[in-house]
Amino acid sequence: MKFLGRIAAITLKEFRQLSRDRLTFGMVVMIPLIQLLLFGYAINNNIRNINVGLVDQAQSFASRSIIDAVKATQVVQVVASYNSIQDAEAAITAGQVRAVLVLPHDLEQRAANKASQQPLGQWLIDGSDNIVSSALLGLRNMPLQELQRNYSQQNTPSFEAVLYFNPERRTPVNIVPGLLAVILTMTMILFTATAIVREKERGNIELLITTPLRSLELMLGKIIPFILIGLTQMTIILSLGHFVFDVPINGQPVQIVGATLLFISASLTLGLIISTIAKTQLQAMQMTVFILLPSILLSGFLFPYEGMPAPARYIAEALPATHFVRMIRGVVLRDASLLNMQADTAFLAGFTVIGLLIATLKFKKSLD
Repeated sequence: MKFLGRIAAITLKEFRQLSRDRLTFGMVVMIPLIQLLLFGYAINNNIRNINVGLVDQAQSFASRSIIDAVKATQVVQVVASYNSIQDAEAAITAGQVRAVLVLPHDLEQRAANKASQQPLGQWLIDGSDNIVSSALLGLRNMPLQELQRNYSQQNTPSFEAVLYFNPERRTPVNIVPGLLAVILTMTMILFTATAIVREKERGNIELLITTPLRSLELMLGKIIPFILIGLTQMTIILSLGHFVFDVPINGQPVQIVGATLLFISASLTLGLIISTIAKTQLQAMQMTVFILLPSILLSGFLFPYEGMPAPARYIAEALPATHFVRMIRGVVLRDASLLNMQADTAFLAGFTVIGLLIATLKFKKSLD
């Protein structure tokens, strides 16, 4: 009985300690709640409203009918029109649209010619995301009865499809660049989230306070070594992806390094903010997990952004990983430049500046 009593006393002590640790208690409730909401509500492979462009060379009643029929599927939404195929390809490379529908000059003749084996149009598709490209490929055989009542070749697809950047639709081509975002998120945030807390637990923070170091100098000094670590991880992942899994690296090295540096800086400043809030390394790791789960599930790494409802998209847009997944896939696979993705570039740069300022001010407050 004494044995059971001692166990009960320790158990009661642990429950009381957990009840006082509000952050840990919150994580116990919030982590399964967030996972349930993300998987059950936000994650959806039934893609709708994919941004596409249009090159209408026919400019006829037939082309307008096809466009209306394509819109009616709700799989895509036409957000731009282009004068030439070259302009359309540039828009796909820049990530402005996922695909472009090209309707040729002789559209009506193709539809009316019983002996014709030619499709009515052509889809130019960004193949760097397999789930999105699969949804777009499903439009090849969409029925167009009104236009094809005299179109006797029922086995001929309505549209031809051309996949750019990943014509074989190999999974590693899509996964490896996105995996870089996940690994950097996990390591960069975790490393810096424990940086200030570790100094506090070891008693070194008092020594740092007495030095002439300014708060901003301390923050910068904490993150610079991890920038080199992040670049090393980038080199390892992309090199192995290229030589082992044959992932093409079409982008310029300076563009790849530039995009990665922006994301590393944003992730490190986010880790510093966590480090100035957490009181123990355990709390810092718990808060890191709280950021990591949405970063994996909502960034577009595993599940396409287009399949998420509006609330989940708002959360995704606030995460640095979402912007980096777009950037690194664009640079590595499509040979896009940072200037092509100005919105994502500006977000990561602004996030870094604001995050560093918040961490600096938060650290000053702790000194008081």
